[in-house]
Amino acid sequence: MSATLKTITLGCKVNQYETELVREGLRRAGYQDAAEDQAADLCVVNTCTVTAEGDSKSRHVIRKLARVNPTTRIVVMGCYATRAPEEVAALPNVAEVVTDKREIPDLLQRFGVIDIPTGISRFTGRKRAYVKVQDGCLLRCSYCIIPHVRPNVYSRPVEHIRDEVARLVDNGHREIILTGVHLGHFGVEQNHGKPREEWIRLATLVRELCRLPGEFRIRLSSIEATEVTRDLISVLAENPTRIAPHLHICLQSGSDAVLRRMKRRWGSKLFVDRCRLVRESLDQPGLSTDVIVGFPGETEEDFAATCQVVRDCGFAKVHIFPFSGRKGTPAYDFPDQIPHEMKQQRLVHLQQVEAEVRDEYFRSLLGRTLQVMVEGESEYLPELSPGVPDGFAGTSCRYAPVEIEATGLQPSTLVDVVGHRVADGRIIARLASS
Repeated sequence: MSATLKTITLGCKVNQYETELVREGLRRAGYQDAAEDQAADLCVVNTCTVTAEGDSKSRHVIRKLARVNPTTRIVVMGCYATRAPEEVAALPNVAEVVTDKREIPDLLQRFGVIDIPTGISRFTGRKRAYVKVQDGCLLRCSYCIIPHVRPNVYSRPVEHIRDEVARLVDNGHREIILTGVHLGHFGVEQNHGKPREEWIRLATLVRELCRLPGEFRIRLSSIEATEVTRDLISVLAENPTRIAPHLHICLQSGSDAVLRRMKRRWGSKLFVDRCRLVRESLDQPGLSTDVIVGFPGETEEDFAATCQVVRDCGFAKVHIFPFSGRKGTPAYDFPDQIPHEMKQQRLVHLQQVEAEVRDEYFRSLLGRTLQVMVEGESEYLPELSPGVPDGFAGTSCRYAPVEIEATGLQPSTLVDVVGHRVADGRIIARLASS
């Protein structure tokens, strides 16, 4: 009987990709996925340490696995394992702690994998496939622990990424999301000493992937404003059907004073100008972002400036986080910490601003053809469109959630739709051919 395996991932897209890489390698060595109610011989936990809550969740998952699978061996990897390896090693049934993701090939060899994968072939349980193209962060934002646990900048070879994307498309994935710890720094460590015309950057990689055959689209995950270069924008403009016209550009705050305390690398004007350049260069692109509310010392004027930038940029989605101090970062010890109640009030207010600008953007898309990846049956249409017996849900190329009034669609397929109204933060649409 084959050895059984369970994998659990906490945290970001990069973690999810790395877990899938380990899982695929172990399956090559004969491991089989354990059923939901089946004990596993080996458990792999990929941890997160962005917040103290991430550490707590990681410990909870490991203890539960040891309790439910008393004879299992647990391998722990990820950012929490890197930050506190001795603490992780002391948890029940932990057999190995992987403190550096560059050790993954060695880990796989120790578990009998001879043919070490250079990438994945499919993303089990997901219709979208994440592809990690880069690791490590050189920045030192005052609130972020990640540069301390992933300091080594490394970009994967373009040919490995190209071959991996081709395999994923061949295996039915119709959306490929390029991700990294600092995606915009793809290639930077390879360019030292080279003439500028030979530099490899993110735009270089995206151009290469656009040449691959097949029915699929590429989406970029989060990127910094200064890395949304004219070259990258040109690649998106030249390939409107291959690359989703959507960028997730990290804001964090619209106040220059707060941005300085955060040790961000630009002010709000540069950010707004870069978003404006994207809008002028592409066809009604979707923009999304991250915002931290209640950063130490944030005044009402600072918060108002953030709300104004959100309005000025017209985001389709804002991921809003109340500031949570991370021990080991400078911001953890900053004076003028904001009370919890005030952070919650600002979060709710910014959610209201987001809903206004989101719906305004969604309404601007009505009547035009949108490409949607079907994800499954709709849970909302019977309520949002009385009289419509069923339908399907998906995400448009411009990052708008779409409810499709249609029958007979297959998940993981790309379809063209036309929206006719906006309801509850979603576009209600019909097939373009109907």
